[in-house]
Amino acid sequence: MESAPKLNAAAERLFDRHGYMATGMDRLTEAAGMSSRTLYKHAGSKAQLMGRVLAERDRRFMVRIDVDSVDALFAALEDWVRIEGARGCLFLRSHAETGGAIPEIAEAVAAHKAAFRQRVGGIVAKDLGRDDMALTEQVLVLFEGATHAAVYRGDEAVSAARAAAAILVERART
Repeated sequence: MESAPKLNAAAERLFDRHGYMATGMDRLTEAAGMSSRTLYKHAGSKAQLMGRVLAERDRRFMVRIDVDSVDALFAALEDWVRIEGARGCLFLRSHAETGGAIPEIAEAVAAHKAAFRQRVGGIVAKDLGRDDMALTEQVLVLFEGATHAAVYRGDEAVSAARAAAAILVERART
């Protein structure tokens, strides 16, 4: 495996499991199986590495939620939680942990959340056959809430949000 992808994968696992602040460069070098010199060559800084980790996670997530209905969006979240785990949104956790003070993280979070909002709006429009900003906001809140509630409630949280979203979509159709 090439060094940079191996480092990014190891960094994502550590940042996701332990957080940005608790993941030191020594822990990253050990997990990636590389010297600190090689790590800095590929990573630049811990903040730059986190920015790349978030960009890759955004790419994978957006592929996963490339769907045509609100129900399929929540089905994709169920898959994501099952495959990736239920630790909440890495973007929001890293932003909260750093207080938005690290530009590489703040920019990655802002870009992801803007793209996610736009994607949800597109899904709602496909599902209804028209734009509906109120429903888009409701679906966003349900999705984000289910993502975080899954940490302590598991798949039940996503199933409950999926059922609530179905009611909202049906109501918006009438």
